[in-house]
Amino acid sequence: MLVDQKFEKWIEGLSENYKKAQIKAAVHVNGELIKFYFELGKEITKTSYKATYGSKFYDILSGELKKRLPNIKGFSARNLYYCEAFYTKYKEILPQLGAKLLLVPWNHHKKIMEKCKGIDEAVFYVELVAESNLSRSELESRISSNAYGRSENTLNNFEKTLPVKDDFKNHLMKDPYNFDFLTIREDYDEKELKDQLTRNIESFLLELGNGFAYVGKEVRLFLGRTEMYCDLLFYNIPNHCYVVIEIKTSSFKPEHMGQLIGYTATIDATLKGEKDNPTIGLLVCRDKDDVLAKHVVNTMNVPLGISEYQLANLIPDKFKSSLPRIEELEELEKN
Repeated sequence: MLVDQKFEKWIEGLSENYKKAQIKAAVHVNGELIKFYFELGKEITKTSYKATYGSKFYDILSGELKKRLPNIKGFSARNLYYCEAFYTKYKEILPQLGAKLLLVPWNHHKKIMEKCKGIDEAVFYVELVAESNLSRSELESRISSNAYGRSENTLNNFEKTLPVKDDFKNHLMKDPYNFDFLTIREDYDEKELKDQLTRNIESFLLELGNGFAYVGKEVRLFLGRTEMYCDLLFYNIPNHCYVVIEIKTSSFKPEHMGQLIGYTATIDATLKGEKDNPTIGLLVCRDKDDVLAKHVVNTMNVPLGISEYQLANLIPDKFKSSLPRIEELEELEKN
């Protein structure tokens, strides 16, 4: 199809914009590419040539851009659709989000646009990738496990107890935590659950989120004349703080928080460095009364959160006699 001279001139301008951005086929500066795609999407959104050429517009534009920039990838008709969708999705919130958009690779952006319907969900994953440097497979895993939905209604007091400038606090916890990677008997107790979590520490770290480093289980803490042992201790690298997790196989009780506060205070006094943020305490329990839990956590002046957990792979007790005991498995690992 022949194109008119004005359309050719418009396309030539798009090509020149690309050259001015000094983006090469093997682009190393991701931010410049994202800026260009945003501006390209803006031009496509506003042009009247879409009405002129109808359904063939994207194919024609793709062909003309490839003709002028023959060695450059990224000008397929499908990618041009993505550019338009990219501009349309983020144009209203660009001032708040701008810098973070530039830190996210284009293929990550495409996955977010494919999977996220609402703008709040898309922004959640953009911020998560920008802050945690997630790979595309890690991003896909977070989306498929509904990390956004499980972070949306978490019970915590981070807004008032952690530095306001630290946006990563919005991604520090989920509710519920998904422990479906565990296989455990129906009548399990806290020791078995903690043992299983630490035996599957790699999966547990993935579920916690990016940036968590495992410190230990039943970590001995000592302050004054008091000795105590916290269930699980982690260090969150992006947030520069210790995170102590207390596991409860029972329903939430307000007294659980007193124990957790004792751990956070002791860690702050004995382990926390000068440049570390305050220690975060996280209670993970079987279930909770959200109204009660919210009121309890909001009365606390140290960073605390309360989440539930879910399990799917429970083995009926009648089969437990045929399974090796934990002690037997530990003995096998030694040999």
